[in-house]
Amino acid sequence: MSQSRFADLDLTGARFEDCVFTEVRFAGTRFEAARFARCRFTRCHFSSVEFRDAQFVECDFTDDAGHTGAHFSLSRMEQARFERSDLSFARFERCDLYCVRLIGCNLRGGAFVRVEFSRSFSRKLVKWGGWMTDCNFEFANLGGLRLREGDLRESRFREAVLHQADLEDADLRDADFTRTAFDGARLARADVRGATIDGLNLQSLSSFEGLVISARQQYPLLSAMGLDVHPD
Repeated sequence: MSQSRFADLDLTGARFEDCVFTEVRFAGTRFEAARFARCRFTRCHFSSVEFRDAQFVECDFTDDAGHTGAHFSLSRMEQARFERSDLSFARFERCDLYCVRLIGCNLRGGAFVRVEFSRSFSRKLVKWGGWMTDCNFEFANLGGLRLREGDLRESRFREAVLHQADLEDADLRDADFTRTAFDGARLARADVRGATIDGLNLQSLSSFEGLVISARQQYPLLSAMGLDVHPD
């Protein structure tokens, strides 16, 4: 389906298997509860698309060279699920990602800009939800990401940017933060046990009270703060 028109179509509950979409602009399309299996989206743009409860399994959103990803903007992706899909260099901009699930996906070089993982139920009640487990975020731009209480277990953030990110109370166990930029990030009460955090300077964070670490991790953390740590 090359350069096909998918503007303002209602495809709620539709099923797509082994389909190829090339240079398609999806605008105002309704894909609620739709299912995509082994589909490929090459140089596609999704604007104001409804993805609530949609599911993507083993889908590819990159171009032939693997350097250009899909662009999602102003789209509602509440409770959408992506499994084992290639979202390298994808850009999510001003999207509703409340309770989205990304499992075993490749998001190398991706970017999240002003996305929302929270839902306000009243003036005092705000719920957060998001699962991004066992994903590759190498070189991704996650600056300003707000995902409190999120589940990012076993994901790789090698040389990713997490400046000013709010990950308080998040589950970051067994994640790889090798050479990750954390300046101004909030990690209070986050669980980083088993994570690779060598080089993380707690003094560069906005919050880290109650950060959960293992006994083995205390030495590199203290060394990064300039302390000369000697084993007993």
